[in-house]
Amino acid sequence: MVHPIGITVFFLIAPALVLMLCRRSRMFGKMGPVLTLYLAGVIVGNLGIIPGITFPEAVSTVQHTLCSISVPLAIPLMLLGCTFDRKNAGGNIVSMLSCFAAVIIAVIAGYFIFRNAIGSSCMRADGAAKIAGVMTGAYTGGTINMAALKTMLNVTESTYLLLNGYDMLMGFLFLIFTISVGIKLFRFVLRDRGTHNDTIEEQKSDDNPYKGLGTAKGLRTLAVLTVYSLAVCALGYCVTLLFPKVPMMTVFILAITTFSIASSFITRLRNLPYSYDIGMYLIYIFSITVASMADVRTLDFAGGICVLGYLAFIIFVSLAIHMLISRLCHVDADIAVITSVALLCSPPFVPMISAAMRNRRVLAAGLAIGIVGYAVGNYLGFGIYRLFCE
Repeated sequence: MVHPIGITVFFLIAPALVLMLCRRSRMFGKMGPVLTLYLAGVIVGNLGIIPGITFPEAVSTVQHTLCSISVPLAIPLMLLGCTFDRKNAGGNIVSMLSCFAAVIIAVIAGYFIFRNAIGSSCMRADGAAKIAGVMTGAYTGGTINMAALKTMLNVTESTYLLLNGYDMLMGFLFLIFTISVGIKLFRFVLRDRGTHNDTIEEQKSDDNPYKGLGTAKGLRTLAVLTVYSLAVCALGYCVTLLFPKVPMMTVFILAITTFSIASSFITRLRNLPYSYDIGMYLIYIFSITVASMADVRTLDFAGGICVLGYLAFIIFVSLAIHMLISRLCHVDADIAVITSVALLCSPPFVPMISAAMRNRRVLAAGLAIGIVGYAVGNYLGFGIYRLFCE
């Protein structure tokens, strides 16, 4: 029988076991820890690997809590050692605007393809126009935009719950595609485009970045970095209290990102070892935990297969359009990838993909692009709805 404390310990130590496996196994070393943990999480969440959970509600609380705190705590640590320059700012803006355009084109094209099928599905009460508006907000912003548009467009609870479930499934498939194939595909298609070959930071699979962390000096550094990360998050939370009418997550991520970037200019802080690697461990915890929450058994595939097809169409057609525009505009491959993840999946997934690319220098840009997506997602979603509503 599994207790919430037991599942918490599992999520906390699983990354360490996977990192050890990746160092010792050539196959898992090529897969990388992020993809391995994501697959492990799905197996745990869907195949009954953890039988007889005695407190399912408490375990669900553990999952949501770990997902909620791991990314905010990781962002200050991962940004602390980053270097920032303005030479790629133009490419970042082009990538962001082209991804917005790609999503809108895919939403509009998919609307005309799927609207009749949606009209005869289990979501016919809301209609294709509302679904198009809600998913535009979701794929240019995030879940908070999806929830806001549900209220703005008066979407029924049953439709919203199904859309949220389908979105989680498609988001999982998109992340698996990106980690396993997408990064290599973008780098191949956009080769000699941009500067990712100069900024990528490789790490051999048999390296152990945490070696020495258990020493007295390492533990002192860990304590300092923990206090630093908690302080940045506390300051970020205080900032959200100043803007009660703005969605909390938008203000919170913007605030902790700003404080983290400012802190990176303090030499003594920036030179502390292990900051990026400790932040990465938190992202590993997030990866396995969020994957374990994707319960595909709860989805009504038969009743909403057309909507699932619409979401898949939006994601992968917009990805193809974004790749084409990025090639035409000479956008850096890694910036193009991180932009797609920031908008299609939302900023909390940016550190995970930055780790999968082994390119920490796109982290700040990805978070900034995702925050802009939060800001404009509601406008774009409502605009698409008004375009199609009768």
